[in-house]
Amino acid sequence: MLKICNMEACSYAEICGGCLYRGESPENYQKRKEEAFRRVMASLKKQPEQYGNPVFIPDGTRRRASLAFRRHKGKLVLGFNMRKSAEIVDIQKCCLLAPQLNAVLPEVRDLLAELCSLPFSEKKGRKIQQTFLTAGDVWLCQADNGIDLVLEFDGELDLSRRMVIFEKAQNSEKIIRISHRRRNNETPEPVVEKFPPLVDIAGVNVYIPAGCFMQASGEAERVLIGLVLKYLGNTEGNIADLFCGMGTFSYPLSRNIRNKITAVDSSAELLNAFAKSIHKNMIPNIEIKNKNLFKYPLDENELKNFTAIVFDPPRAGASAQVAKMAALSPDSRTQKIIAVSCNPESFVNDANVLLEGGYCLKEITMVDQFICSNHMELVALFSKQ
Repeated sequence: MLKICNMEACSYAEICGGCLYRGESPENYQKRKEEAFRRVMASLKKQPEQYGNPVFIPDGTRRRASLAFRRHKGKLVLGFNMRKSAEIVDIQKCCLLAPQLNAVLPEVRDLLAELCSLPFSEKKGRKIQQTFLTAGDVWLCQADNGIDLVLEFDGELDLSRRMVIFEKAQNSEKIIRISHRRRNNETPEPVVEKFPPLVDIAGVNVYIPAGCFMQASGEAERVLIGLVLKYLGNTEGNIADLFCGMGTFSYPLSRNIRNKITAVDSSAELLNAFAKSIHKNMIPNIEIKNKNLFKYPLDENELKNFTAIVFDPPRAGASAQVAKMAALSPDSRTQKIIAVSCNPESFVNDANVLLEGGYCLKEITMVDQFICSNHMELVALFSKQ
């Protein structure tokens, strides 16, 4: 599964904060990443029985990205932040992005420029003042059937802006949905949706809500799914998918009809979309539960019924839930626990709790999804002794 990461030359590499190591040879870069990964894993209380071959995702495969924009002196700047700076590098193309996202950047730039040229009318005291949109972010996501955009800026969408967005979407062959939100923690409001954005996960057409979390590249998603299924092996029965999100692992796990999947997450928006996809595709063996696993982790009575547990928490890890799994009595322990993590440091903390609880760490595989950066992901297999 090892892949040589051939990195394309980029004219922004010296100033853009997105790629720290683009100037290195693939061999030196891979060596650097593997050594950094092993340094973090050295803090494990017990080393795994073996390490899997690391997987390096190719350049130009990112299907989602967040770009900043700013309007200054009548000129629109769109791109990523400079290294260690709030200034924006104005990009025409990013080597990390999939070709479909790069192809839509000119349309995104035109849309933002027109929105920035329209005045807002604000009442201050007794006077009406005109202001203009000067900065914000745009979130791009490549679905299988087109491009999904979320515009993020602190301003109401009046009729004139909605008309601009509608017209740009209707005239675009690439963009299928445009939404808006004022802040990152808000649910985006779809302004125009020509087609519901869909992605294929394990052969299932899955609807994606605007602004939802999904794996940054389709290729990395397939690698992570492949490792989870590899580590699961012939184990079947009741399987928990904790921090399930939009169901990335539930769908492939459910293909074995002898499995019953309990998918748990706290995001009502993601779970509602997940439920719609399950019903539309008539998948009978996935049950969804809305629960905050940070505050209310599954307890012994719930955990003891599972033959396997897959968990993929946010960067902070899953300390509360892992503590419950580690505290299970020997007779109640799950046969296999498969951890997927985007933060090796928090994984080490969770893994040490499981190791102290009596689980055996069989194998860890590093997945380099965010190439040219310091970020690393992994999939690990624990089994009861």
